[in-house]
This record gives sequence, structure tokens and C-alpha cells, in this order.
Amino acid sequence: MNVSPQVGEADLPPLSARSVVLSLLLGTHPPELPVKELVRAVEPFGVGGSTLRAALSRMVAAGDLRRTDAVYGLSDRLLARQRRQDEAVEARTRAWDGDWEMVVITATGRGPAERADLRGRLTTLRLAELREGVWLRPANLRRSLPEDLTQVAQTYAARPGRPARELAAELWPLDAWAATARALHAHVADAHLPADRFTAFAAVVRHLLADPVLPPELLPPDWPGAQLRSAYADFQREITGAIGR
Repeated sequence: MNVSPQVGEADLPPLSARSVVLSLLLGTHPPELPVKELVRAVEPFGVGGSTLRAALSRMVAAGDLRRTDAVYGLSDRLLARQRRQDEAVEARTRAWDGDWEMVVITATGRGPAERADLRGRLTTLRLAELREGVWLRPANLRRSLPEDLTQVAQTYAARPGRPARELAAELWPLDAWAATARALHAHVADAHLPADRFTAFAAVVRHLLADPVLPPELLPPDWPGAQLRSAYADFQREITGAIGR
């Protein structure tokens, strides 16, 4: 499947103190908060001060957070995750002229871990695998491919000789993505308790990261991507207001 595992209502896990802290910081710009603000912000989720401080210590030790005096911020690794999350919501696109991006893997002799890492990177770039070693997507994203890809792959602009809608439907399970998106949108509309909303919108973010962000002319009718992004953007503003930023 050229899409991340889909998240339904039955798959929404309970929030831990770590999940609450990460959700708050991933949705905050810049992603750092004094401990006194974190104590106040996590209280509606049933996380007490001692539980929070223990979680913060573990997260610093694990490399999730950095601490400067009494201010906690995301580590470099999680800053990259925040950028991906922001891009999932903003979905910066350009008008599509019919060209496709093609990435052909040319490196050989890589182990399973290296192959899995490369597949994950290409999927994060919203490319889909046509067959082993050949990845495609419409060239409608305002982003460049990483320069280090040239060490393991060659990149091309392509014009496949088959209908573009047919090819997109083969590469991505669009109907399944749309069905899950609609279910998540209905779920967040019915979620009112802070913990329920955080859990639901964490699933929304994961699902948005799996949105192929195709040109409108390649999407099924009534595609719910923009609707789900708008709901998450509203939630981000809600969280920002709650922590006084």
C-alpha cells in the first residue's frame, strides 16, 4: 500500500503525559514552553505536576526534548517532525502541468534496514511505488527532492503513457483514504473533552501525513482533504489560545 496505516475511531489510543506534551509542543510556534505553562496546559488532561515533571525528565534523557533553564523545547529530530506536520496541514502546491516526478533507485547491495529507511523517506515525500525501485507522483508540490537522493537514485520528469486518473487510482487507495478522513472529521466534531479532542486530532495529523496531495483533476469527487486540514487548523488555533501564545 502506498499510504500509511489508516486510523479509525477504534484505533485512537489514550493519551499519556508524553503524548500530551508532544502534541502541545508540535502545535506551538516556536515549539517551546516554560514548565509553569506546561503544568497549566496539561491539567485538563488529568496530568498532574509530578507526573509531568517525571515525563519531562524521561523525554530529555531520550532526546525528545531539550531544556534551557525552565523552558522545554523540541529536539532537532522532533523539529523535523513538526515541519512535516506543518507541511501536511499547509499542503503547498502549484498548478499541475501534467508532468510527474519519477525517482528510480539505482543503488544496490543495501541491507533491509537501509531499504526500509529509503522507502520511508520516499513515502514521506508523497511518492508512491509503481513497481520495485520506481516511484512516482504528479509534479504539483512546491518542494524539492533532497540532494542526497542522488547517491542512491536518479530523478526524472515523466509523462506516463496512460490516463493520469487511472494511474493515480492504482498508486494510492484514494477511496479508502477519503472514507477514513470523513470518519475522522465526524469523530472530531463529536469530541468535546480536551483529552478526546487531543487523541482525535493526533489521528487526524497521522492521516493527513498520508494524504497524497494530488492535483484536483486526479481526485475523486468531494475529496475531504481540505475539510480535514481546516478542522486541524482550527484546533491548532484553539490550542494556541489555551496556552496564551
